[in-house]
Amino acid sequence: MEQISNEIRVKYSDAAINSVLGSIGDETRPVSRHFSQSEDFFLVLDGEYSVPHIPIHHDVRVSVPGASYLSTIKGITEQVAGLAPQVLKDLSYFFDPAEILRPCFFQIYRVEESHYLYLLRLDLMMRAAEAAVREKGTNDVTPWYTSRKLFLEDTIVPLQEVVKDNGRVTAFRIHETISQTWIGEQGRGYFVQGIWMDTDLTKFFSKLFLPPATRTYPYYPYLCKYKTVCHSLVALSPEGRRRRVPHLHRAMQFLLPHMEEIQEQMKNTSFSEELPVFRKLKANVPPAWYEAWSSFRVEAYLNQADMREFKIED
Repeated sequence: MEQISNEIRVKYSDAAINSVLGSIGDETRPVSRHFSQSEDFFLVLDGEYSVPHIPIHHDVRVSVPGASYLSTIKGITEQVAGLAPQVLKDLSYFFDPAEILRPCFFQIYRVEESHYLYLLRLDLMMRAAEAAVREKGTNDVTPWYTSRKLFLEDTIVPLQEVVKDNGRVTAFRIHETISQTWIGEQGRGYFVQGIWMDTDLTKFFSKLFLPPATRTYPYYPYLCKYKTVCHSLVALSPEGRRRRVPHLHRAMQFLLPHMEEIQEQMKNTSFSEELPVFRKLKANVPPAWYEAWSSFRVEAYLNQADMREFKIED
């Protein structure tokens, strides 16, 4: 996958991996959903999966991966399909040369005349506290490890167009709704840091559509990403995806007439529920929209290493 401007380009897919995905049935295996102390999302599986050595370096100009890499990703896909088949069901794989340790899977949805892209990335980078090393890595390859914790990221992205060539998807054009999230810089010399309002916009969008006084940290369902409004699901099943895509669609329709006003007020201030534009919009959110979150809970706890984690109950 390559992103240029508002376009995500799909350079290569793999028939063998897609065959594994296509063979997944309707079985559902038990998983629990969590966030780590560093706010990374992961599943706890009812069995271990194994990640063999993976090359660390890859020339991003090479859009077709080697046979060894594809064989490794196929093996990992088969393991995840066995341990959590609902997570990968109905998805397709494509290779992203810039993210070789985060294999990408996708599905396209349509609501009325709008298209939405569901992106799922598995994070195969080993986390020392969450895995058992079978063989150490080197400067060129990752360690070979096993784990019951599967780290991943899933996002629904609104699209302007699905680009195809002879029936094959070659690119996704993102429906950008936010003109600019960069605000400026702070600091001097080597300590200059850029300032973006992505995080504050994420809080704005999420708090707007969650029931009042609902606390879901560190999970924010509506994200400012790709210069638009996206939806992070953590509802990792075909039914969960189908149920949530219309929620993003209606959120987009609600927000679009007010996006310029939202950006203008957010340029010079951090997010607050007391912002005039937030209060105005919150008062107009239909109460029925809150029902989807009525049973949603995020509970904090300490893991075996006395580190704080969060479990999602829904």
